[in-house]
Amino acid sequence: MEPTQTALIVPIPEAEEAVGRFRASLDRAASWGVPAHVTVLYPFLPPQQINDQALAVLRETIAGIPRFDVALTHVGWFGDTVVWLAPQPDRPFRDLTTAVWQRFPETPPYAGAYTEVVPHLTIGHDAAKPVLSHAAETVSAHLPIDAAVDMVWLIAGTPDLSPWRTVCEFPLGATPPAAAGTELVGQGNLNGHPATRTIGDAQQTL
Repeated sequence: MEPTQTALIVPIPEAEEAVGRFRASLDRAASWGVPAHVTVLYPFLPPQQINDQALAVLRETIAGIPRFDVALTHVGWFGDTVVWLAPQPDRPFRDLTTAVWQRFPETPPYAGAYTEVVPHLTIGHDAAKPVLSHAAETVSAHLPIDAAVDMVWLIAGTPDLSPWRTVCEFPLGATPPAAAGTELVGQGNLNGHPATRTIGDAQQTL
């Protein structure tokens, strides 16, 4: 099946050891092959609108944000249904979202469902509260988790079908900016998931 959606994410491989086994059963996006991540913008452009011009604008925009270090410091909740890790500082993630959204105003975060988008890395969602609480307590023992953020991935796929694939990678803070963005030839599997919101759901989950 051809992809029906795209997203921009920051993969956080440093978190996989702590969250991977919980995401495998508790995070819908993990079953799609999406890695542990913080979402920059979802849904992004329809796949058929991803062309050379769109990629060039993304390269320029993302290269304008300096790469940064982050720590996943504590567990957060969206109600009782989504448990996630909070990145600190979160301002650079907000800056990435704002910068891309300004260049692509037709793609508001989570289709405009929220007045505020909270940067986060999803551990699990839509499971029994004791199950999510156990995951939160176990993952908390690994905190803080330090990570270096230097890349944004453009991924494409169809919800509930795996695998999603990486379309392009965009380095942050590139010097010169023209060096940013490396298109991938193959269809690589992903595995991650941050802010929680899927189309038709009442939460931020991808």
